[in-house]
Amino acid sequence: MRVQNFFVPIQLKTCGCILLVLAVFVLITDILEFHNKVNNTKIIHPPTISDVTPPAGVWYNFCKLKPLSPKEAFEEDLLLQSIAWPDTPPLQSLSLRKSSDPAHSTFTILDRMGGGQWQIGDKMEVIIKMYDFQGCPKNCGGDVIVARLHNPTLGAGVAGKVVDHLNGSYSAVFSLLWEGSAQVEVILVHPSEAVTVLGRLTREQPDRVFFESQFRSGIVSETTTCNVCLRPSRQPMCNYTDLHTGQQWFCYKPKKLSCDARISHSKGGFTQNITVMENKLFQRESFVILDSGPSGYYYQGVWRALGGTTVWQFNTSSAITQCLRGKVIKMYGDSTIRQWFEYFNGALSGLKEFNLHSPKQIGPFIALDYPNNIFLTYRCHGPPIRFKNVPISELHYIANELDNVIGGSNTVVVLGIWSHFSTFPIEVYIRRLQSIRRAVVRLLSRAPETLVVIRTANPKALNLYETLTNSDWYSLQRDKVLRAMFKGLDVHLVDAWEMVVAYNLPHSLHPQPPIIENMINVLLSYICPHKGG
Repeated sequence: MRVQNFFVPIQLKTCGCILLVLAVFVLITDILEFHNKVNNTKIIHPPTISDVTPPAGVWYNFCKLKPLSPKEAFEEDLLLQSIAWPDTPPLQSLSLRKSSDPAHSTFTILDRMGGGQWQIGDKMEVIIKMYDFQGCPKNCGGDVIVARLHNPTLGAGVAGKVVDHLNGSYSAVFSLLWEGSAQVEVILVHPSEAVTVLGRLTREQPDRVFFESQFRSGIVSETTTCNVCLRPSRQPMCNYTDLHTGQQWFCYKPKKLSCDARISHSKGGFTQNITVMENKLFQRESFVILDSGPSGYYYQGVWRALGGTTVWQFNTSSAITQCLRGKVIKMYGDSTIRQWFEYFNGALSGLKEFNLHSPKQIGPFIALDYPNNIFLTYRCHGPPIRFKNVPISELHYIANELDNVIGGSNTVVVLGIWSHFSTFPIEVYIRRLQSIRRAVVRLLSRAPETLVVIRTANPKALNLYETLTNSDWYSLQRDKVLRAMFKGLDVHLVDAWEMVVAYNLPHSLHPQPPIIENMINVLLSYICPHKGG
């Protein structure tokens, strides 16, 4: 894969104010060259799901979700409007030659001050104009673009705000927050044509990631396919919809065993149904950015929050222990929350994990520092979750868990749920968050001093499998929904998205240690707002 690089120096004049010496480093990936060999992922086709793909826009014919109350339905409509993507080229007109080409695209820095002079606190704007492979200007929006301002030497970085002007041009706006030099990095994640394909996959194949359950009674064992929704089949279905939260889950009924004989849950695999041309659109490493102002920035490798929050540094085991003394920390979510549990388990010398003989990926996990009265737990969220061999007894919905939390000033609840919902209609994710939000409201009503912290989504490295099942474009939409869902509640966010985008490290589903350390410092600063390390 060839990377297209541009480096343009800016001549600056000295003046009596603090200056930022800025250079522009535009990094965009050329989609013409792609790997002939897609990847090593094994494509498994579920034997019990029909191979017939429904026409576009009819996923709801076999995936009927629980009706919402009028209030929640109105909220869902507003959320869908808020994440609506600009129109992209229709499927029937997709052409690689007419897709966005980094090599032909241009950028311009708007120097409003004259002479390339900026002060700390200013905004700098870069105009990006997209062209296709034929050198013709694009006249519509919908490309997925990310931008950041950074200085690796200073350990400084901040995410930019990308604005789609819906005519083939984009603005990248950066807050200038430190003194010294900086580089602007702009990356084309997906052309608008690729977004069209991702939308098609969600409409036509919301079940392309499928799951399995094992059923057993004595020496008789059977395995069937499970999902949020199952396609019609002559095979009867078992309904495992949670009676309290209303979260639905179904499995095809075993031929010999009853629905009560279900003992485990696993990710089964995924089906892939894209054309050769569509495949070429995804051969890139990529990430995306939110269109909101920065929540913070890095300087000397340390995250500095904007908006009045002070982020303390808890650099030693004793500093973390002092902050957490007397606390119960309950963590619920996916593997990105488990990563935080593992950080604490390694960073706190007095914290001892109980051996519950739980699988490493699944949990549950419990750790205790008895002398300092610190109690830490982790539990994965309920289905859909792409873990292997989860005992049915360990499939707990977060909302149900929160209803069992007593809460109080000594209790910290940490939530993170996003990655495993990417292939499903966004309505599935909205309903899950609505049930969690209701439980959070109940918790804060009966124990208002409880601290609730929510981890947002983050960009990741994308191969073809990850793009089709967990694209950052999907994560972006869910991240916007999560932020809107909990806005106005007495909860705190750890902005994992911007903390990954702004740091000068490769993106990963599980961010690298320096980023995790900064995330933990934000979490601890919420717990101990007046106690520095």
